[in-house]
Amino acid sequence: MYTNNLPTHLVRALGPPRFAATVIIALALVTAACSDNQASSITSPPLSISMSKSPPPAAADFAVLANQAVTCTDGTINGDVGTFQATPTGSITLTGCTVTGGLHVGDGVAKKAFNSFLTTYAALAPKPKDHCTILTGTLAGAILSPGAYCFTAAAAPTGVLTLNGPSNGVWTFKIGTGGTGALSPTDFTVIMGGQGQACNVTWWVADAATMIRGAFQGNVLAGAGITTTDGTFNGNAWAKADFTNTGTLVTDPGGNCKKS
Repeated sequence: MYTNNLPTHLVRALGPPRFAATVIIALALVTAACSDNQASSITSPPLSISMSKSPPPAAADFAVLANQAVTCTDGTINGDVGTFQATPTGSITLTGCTVTGGLHVGDGVAKKAFNSFLTTYAALAPKPKDHCTILTGTLAGAILSPGAYCFTAAAAPTGVLTLNGPSNGVWTFKIGTGGTGALSPTDFTVIMGGQGQACNVTWWVADAATMIRGAFQGNVLAGAGITTTDGTFNGNAWAKADFTNTGTLVTDPGGNCKKS
C-alpha cells in the first residue's frame, strides 16, 4: 500500500531505483513542522538500498518515442526521435524544427526501443505493496531528496521544485496511482540540487502529459500522449500515443548521466 501521506513541504524521503532496477528498501521517516511560507525539508535516516546493475533499456537511446506520430514545430530536439508505427501510419513531421539525432519511423531500432519503453512502463506501474510518499499540491517550494513519490490522481505542478541529492540519487514520481491521472505542469521549474542528475529522475504518468513553459527535468513515461509548449525539457519523452512539440527545447540528458 502507499504510505506517508504528508504535504510536500513536510516530507523528504530516500528510495527507489533507476527504472529498470530492482529495489529493496528499508525505510524510516522523520517528520517535523515548518512554516507555510517557507520551503523546508525533513532529513531522513540512511537507507539500505540493494539494486541490480542491469543495463538501461533500449529506449534510453531516444529523446522522443511515440506510438504513431511525432510533430515538432519551431522547437529543437537534441537526440534521436522514433515511432513504433512505420509509414504510412507512422510519421515524423518537422516544421521549423531542428533534430540533432536520427529519425526512426517504425524501423527495427525504434520498435525495439518502444517495446523496451512499454516493458519499463509496466514494471513501474503502481502495485499494492509499493512504498511511496504521497504528494499533493503544486510542489512549489518543495525540496525532495531521492525517493519514491506519488500523486493518487492528476498533478498540476507550478513554481520551483528542488531535487537535492548525490550524482547517483534516484527520484521516481508516479502520477495517477489511483488508476487515472494526467501530468500538467505550467511555468514549472525543476532544479537539480547537490549533484543530482535529470537522467536519474522518472515521471511515470497514468494518462497524458502536457507541459507548458517552465524548465522541466526528468524522463516522462506517459500512458497517453505528450505535449510540450515553449520552455525547456531536459529529459526523454516516451509516449504510448503521439508526441507534439511547439517551441520547446528537448534535450536527451542520458549521455551525461552517472550510472548507479
